[in-house]
Amino acid sequence: MNSNTHVMVIGGGYAGVMAANRLTRRRDVTVTLINPRPSFVHRIRLHQLVGDTDSAVVEYREVLTDRASLLVDTVTRVDAAGRSVQLASGDSLGYDYLIYAVGSGSAAPTVPGADEYAYPIATLEDAQRLLPVLVTAPARAAVTVVGAGPTGIETAAELAETGRAVTLVCGGVLGPYLHARGRRSVARRLAKLGVSVLEGPDTKVTAVTRDAVQLSDGRTLPSEVTVWTVGFGVPDLAVRSGLSTDAVGRLLTDETLTSVDDDRIVAAGDSAAPSGLSPRMSCQAAMPMGARAADTVLSRIGGEEPATFNQVFGAQCISLGRRAGIFQFADRFDDAVWFNIGGAPGAKLKELVCKVVVKHLADEAGEPGAYKLHLKTRGGTRRQLVQDRRSERVAGPERAI
Repeated sequence: MNSNTHVMVIGGGYAGVMAANRLTRRRDVTVTLINPRPSFVHRIRLHQLVGDTDSAVVEYREVLTDRASLLVDTVTRVDAAGRSVQLASGDSLGYDYLIYAVGSGSAAPTVPGADEYAYPIATLEDAQRLLPVLVTAPARAAVTVVGAGPTGIETAAELAETGRAVTLVCGGVLGPYLHARGRRSVARRLAKLGVSVLEGPDTKVTAVTRDAVQLSDGRTLPSEVTVWTVGFGVPDLAVRSGLSTDAVGRLLTDETLTSVDDDRIVAAGDSAAPSGLSPRMSCQAAMPMGARAADTVLSRIGGEEPATFNQVFGAQCISLGRRAGIFQFADRFDDAVWFNIGGAPGAKLKELVCKVVVKHLADEAGEPGAYKLHLKTRGGTRRQLVQDRRSERVAGPERAI
């Protein structure tokens, strides 16, 4: 191997930036971060961009080490055999190791009219497209937010707090991740903000038109602006490159986050599927995975056996406008428990999390190796989940007999 090792990182989100920063622990490693945008998207603030309370953008100079080269371009294909990538600009770039951290975006909606008339907010461009629509809409225009996960809840609350007439269509349960106690707390806050929450199996959206949303129970809701927060999808780069993926398109890896096809390719973040058992899509998972992916590459460069990925979760935080929020605690298997912190303290905790995320990246840029959260164990939780999944696969055919 050459005296200098070139590691390419595809994707400049939470996982990619963490990985790029950490890779510079070795002076004989050259790092290139390829990202389609010249600025870092603070994705957990996108609902604030829509509410016009934050730009959701951080300059890379604040979070990315100056020892990593930023290339603003898009990878169109990974040539694993040739250890190179093809770029949208027409260029080709070689690598010794590659970290695949392309993140996620909106899943393609299958509901008639949703693709044409509804506005997703899973990416910066999505949110920037929606903002002027809201700005020019009448103050009391009917706004419908479809999807009651964290993004839907946060968006509904953010817009309602500005005086918008918002209806949140759950298509099922409000905040499926939340404990019943936390769910009641969120419902009370949304009611206080004037959000009309429609729950239950009959509230699935069956069609979207220019000025209305149709539900499975036959109701038609007036909707001058429809915001779509249902589901996430991942870029199809791995599929187009002939790499093994799960059904969604996430790159299949082992527990060291190494591709099952090529030990020179390592994945992290929303686009990775370790053992086919992906953690919850979140910055909570992305940053530890980015650090682990970098450590895996560094271990291989040093001739050492890489360690395995530890899944570290303990809570989910959701903002409910600028003045309230909820910090929902969870057990070691990431299942919500009864305890939560709501109201103004919940809002302060969510804001703290948003700031700490950027600080973690900045700290790693300034001192590669400073980040330690991915090194914490959870009593073998991840190993247990993987073993359970494997047992289910083995036992599946027997149960079907």
